[in-house]
Amino acid sequence: MRDAGEQPTLRLMDNNDTMPEIKRSRGRPKTQSDDERRQAIVEEAQRTFVELGYRGTTTDIVAARCHISKQTLYRVFKSKADLFLAVVGSHRRMMLALPRPEDEDRPVDEVLADIFMIDIDEVAEREREAFISFVIRESQQVPELVDILHREGVDRSRKLLAEWLDLQVARKTIAIDNTLSGARMLMDLLFGGMAGPGSRDWKDRADRNRHLRRCIDVFIRGNQPH
Repeated sequence: MRDAGEQPTLRLMDNNDTMPEIKRSRGRPKTQSDDERRQAIVEEAQRTFVELGYRGTTTDIVAARCHISKQTLYRVFKSKADLFLAVVGSHRRMMLALPRPEDEDRPVDEVLADIFMIDIDEVAEREREAFISFVIRESQQVPELVDILHREGVDRSRKLLAEWLDLQVARKTIAIDNTLSGARMLMDLLFGGMAGPGSRDWKDRADRNRHLRRCIDVFIRGNQPH
């Protein structure tokens, strides 16, 4: 212990001394990747659009429901229209599981059943039907959305399905001279068979799914390679 009047001694470092390593904080670690955050925003936006409609939904509401700032939302989506585009794209993947893995090698009927998600669980199916109801309602009230829904939804889905059919033609698993027409035919058959939200055309989901599989079988039989 030094005396009260004693001055502290300043020790100079020589060449053999080393400074202790100081670990600097890099700030708060990310709890979500950018892709995870984007997907979380899109999922919440879809629920909000269905609940409040397109006109009733604002970026402020979506940001609040996502527990993020509006500025954070705008770093991912520049406007409500961009957010709606992303929701339509996400819903497109709820309707058709495309694109497929490049190395997928399974019977065509099994893959088509997966593409059209015939065995989707009931919770996901209710979400899908709720969005379809929203689309039907909003298309009548907000006509400018029709072009977006067709371009990013129906037309894009048809193109992706036609590309998958092109691959099947190349592999000689089916024979069809116009794959875009074939894609339209499949979508008319399968989506028509689903009969829309709240349909009472079927006794139960199993009855409907048997019909959808018959539709797939009819398509494949009509396009078998010679």
